[in-house]
Amino acid sequence: MSPAARRPLGATTKMSVASLFVDYGPKRAIADVSLDVATHQVLALIGPSGCGKSTFLRSLNRMNDTVDGVRVTGRVELDGEDIYAGDVDPVHVRRRVGMVFQRSNPFPKSIFDNVAYGLRIGASPRRRELEERVERALRQAALWDEVKDRLGESGLGLSGGQQQRLCIARALAVEPEVLLMDEPASALDPIATAKIEELIAELREALTIVIVTHNMQQAARVSQHTAFFYMGRLVEVGETTTIFTRPRERETEDYITGRFG
Repeated sequence: MSPAARRPLGATTKMSVASLFVDYGPKRAIADVSLDVATHQVLALIGPSGCGKSTFLRSLNRMNDTVDGVRVTGRVELDGEDIYAGDVDPVHVRRRVGMVFQRSNPFPKSIFDNVAYGLRIGASPRRRELEERVERALRQAALWDEVKDRLGESGLGLSGGQQQRLCIARALAVEPEVLLMDEPASALDPIATAKIEELIAELREALTIVIVTHNMQQAARVSQHTAFFYMGRLVEVGETTTIFTRPRERETEDYITGRFG
């Protein structure tokens, strides 16, 4: 796939992936994937279970480094810098490229301390600064009005949808440039899902977002570009409207129309 085919028309590139391979021991999970992630856009990753979407997502902030036996080759650039270069600190990468997981995972701490957690790692911000950044993150996550009078209460006491937005606020507090979301609404009811989707649309003004989803309608609603993965391969990537209405590849059409997957 040529660089021109990988990059959305008229968009600047925030992240660029070239010839990426990911192996879990003898098992190849990602095979020769190359694509660009456009700045201030939402890229949806779709495909059947086990096709490599989440593995690819975790490659974008080196989360795969935490898994024993994983080998990553190829190049992943953030603003032109190879995040897998030997002198690059993975912790620094993860501050710039945040992540929200499939199931909400608030810490057994207060709502305030959940959001402030990343800010306190490696730094000692003043209390006023901490309060301002926690409030800003909760506002970005559309949660402030619901929790502003209960910041000292446990985050575990929130509803499922609120817990997921709390985790989004925690990721946003360190002011990442890219936000990775691994099926962030799959465990939520339709009302909470709608709030997450509205939030994604708002966050795109400040962030670049990559989301894994099994929900075709959700991908169509929230993303500007979509990449279809199958058996560890990137089959096709392009504008979401084109992928869903005029896909180039038969495999893409068969998946979108429900013939398999």
